[in-house]
Amino acid sequence: MSYSILRLPEVCSKTGLSRSTIYERQKANTFPQSVSLGDRAIGFISTEVDDWIESRIAASRTDTSVT
Repeated sequence: MSYSILRLPEVCSKTGLSRSTIYERQKANTFPQSVSLGDRAIGFISTEVDDWIESRIAASRTDTSVT
């Protein structure tokens, strides 16, 4: 299986979230965890970020109103 790694600025751009919000959501386990790329570099698996985006879209489309 081939993986693609996104760096943090790409993830911020793709999700519309700030760096601090991504870290907060990682801590709360509501955002994909980063992978270490070296001593001072992290990345995110692109399919995990895409899945997270899709789950947010699905959640926003769910009708929760009571009729």
